[in-house]
Amino acid sequence: MTDATTLKSQFLLDPSITYLNFGSFGACPRPVFKDYQDWQLLLESEPCQYIAVNGVNYLKTSRQALASFINCDADDVVYVTNPTYAMNIIAKSLKLEEGDEILATNLEYGALDRTWNYYCNKSKARYVRQPIDLPVVSKEAILEQFWAGYNSKTKAIFISQITSATALILPVKEICDMAKERGLLTIVDGAHVPGHIPLDLSELRADIYTGACHKWLMTPKGCSFLYVKKEFQNQFDPVIISWGYESAAPSHSQFLDYHQMQGTRDFSAFLTVPKALQFRTENHWDEVAADCREMVRANYTRFCGLMGSEPICPVTDEFLGQMCSIPIKTNSPEKLHDYLFGHYKIEVPVPRQENQMFLRYSIQGFNTQGDLDRLYDALKEIISETDLLTV
Repeated sequence: MTDATTLKSQFLLDPSITYLNFGSFGACPRPVFKDYQDWQLLLESEPCQYIAVNGVNYLKTSRQALASFINCDADDVVYVTNPTYAMNIIAKSLKLEEGDEILATNLEYGALDRTWNYYCNKSKARYVRQPIDLPVVSKEAILEQFWAGYNSKTKAIFISQITSATALILPVKEICDMAKERGLLTIVDGAHVPGHIPLDLSELRADIYTGACHKWLMTPKGCSFLYVKKEFQNQFDPVIISWGYESAAPSHSQFLDYHQMQGTRDFSAFLTVPKALQFRTENHWDEVAADCREMVRANYTRFCGLMGSEPICPVTDEFLGQMCSIPIKTNSPEKLHDYLFGHYKIEVPVPRQENQMFLRYSIQGFNTQGDLDRLYDALKEIISETDLLTV
């Protein structure tokens, strides 16, 4: 297996920074970024051929590679810039009526909370952020707490497969199965999932799923996808109406026509997915990821001990992937983040989840135990020398 030092040389990250925030925006390996630049050069060498003549086939090839990786029909996915864009497609077209409810949790991503609040407010529907207790004690407890928010007004469920601020893997398969029994539309935010933990859309059976490729799949920024089950595809309009509507040359799929054909835009990032998958294969990424997960688990309780807190879930693969969130006590999360970066050159997020603050570290193949030791020592100094952290 490729070692961390060799892998680090494959990335464009500033070597002077201890980078423990892969979860936010990912990072692109050199071969994948080179592929991106090659696509952009091809675009500039003959824009008309790239966009108007060959673009559909370029996108098809990339969609086929992605679909094989996440196990779905290539015609059931379209590329979008990010999961928030994807979810705006869904929320905007979902025919909500006054009194309808969208059942979610209180652990969802803030941008998507805002998306659902916006469209629910317009239609006088309700976005229900059902509380999930922390620390999580079991999968069964999550299911019980989530479904306590269900009633006859619930129209759809919306849930993260991996949460953002709390970095928890939620039992989405079980939730989708239960939702099916209740006749509910299932909408899943999988922003952190592709390339992070296994994703099999045929097995998951979500009606709608969005995931980012520019995070753990390591493509350039602005590459994500929206999956919609065939029976629902024609219900969702594009955010931008363009050439795909009343197309002069319609394809076999209104879904693809509506969402792919948007005139002049650089979709080069979308075309790098095959190269990113190749990079994973060449570097035995399943083994790399397993080592990363082990490093996350091995250090979690150590950091909680330093912070005087407890893990927010059982320290197992069932709830944790390649990142974890440590409960901390700080009145200035933004200042703490800036202090860690400014004084120690450590990039690590300090997210909020309602009234609780966390420090969330991500581990990717280029990270070492030394990176986490640097973070640990920095936090120890901050506790003793500043008022940014208390224990």
